[in-house]
Amino acid sequence: MLNKESFSWELYNRAPIVGIVRGVSMEVIRDIANAYLKAGLHTIEITMNTAGATEMISKLRSEFNDLNVGAGTVCNMEEYEKAVAAGAQFIVTPIIDEVVIKTAVAKGVPIFPGAYSPTEIYRAWSLGASAVKIFPATQLGVQFIRDISGPLNSIKLLPTGGVSLENIRSFFEAGVVGVGMGSSLFNKKLIRERDFEALAVHFSKIRAEVKGF
Repeated sequence: MLNKESFSWELYNRAPIVGIVRGVSMEVIRDIANAYLKAGLHTIEITMNTAGATEMISKLRSEFNDLNVGAGTVCNMEEYEKAVAAGAQFIVTPIIDEVVIKTAVAKGVPIFPGAYSPTEIYRAWSLGASAVKIFPATQLGVQFIRDISGPLNSIKLLPTGGVSLENIRSFFEAGVVGVGMGSSLFNKKLIRERDFEALAVHFSKIRAEVKGF
């Protein structure tokens, strides 16, 4: 058992996928987490605009030792403080909020701020981001990652939005340190039908695409 009060980079590096849980109910989160771990995935974020987000974070922290549990869609200090109080081990933002980033860095909490343009990406990194969440990556795609990685080759990139089973490998081939995946990872139909065995198989297929990176 690896747990740890703080974020485990060892667990993250085993499968550098940040699973984004948004809008699911408390009653299925445990089953989702079990399927997630069964597939060899270890890093999961609960978005703060999910009903009961802080309770879910606390629940996962207390019940699953080999999960990194973080908070997503953190846009201000009020949300940051609630997330950390609930036990969040890392923070993900859709935007650059300098106070949130600086606070997380000062406290040693890994933070993945969202950025879109080269200027935003560089700014987020210079503030101390653990990696910069390229968001939304849907329109930008793999070519944008390659283009950015030329002049900004020292910056760790974590594209989010538009990453799927079909293209995840190409993002890693372009040199990213991880990806964020939401609806393409947490299949709504399977969750609605509570087919968690099939969900674990789906997770495993995605996990297999990043082995070796």
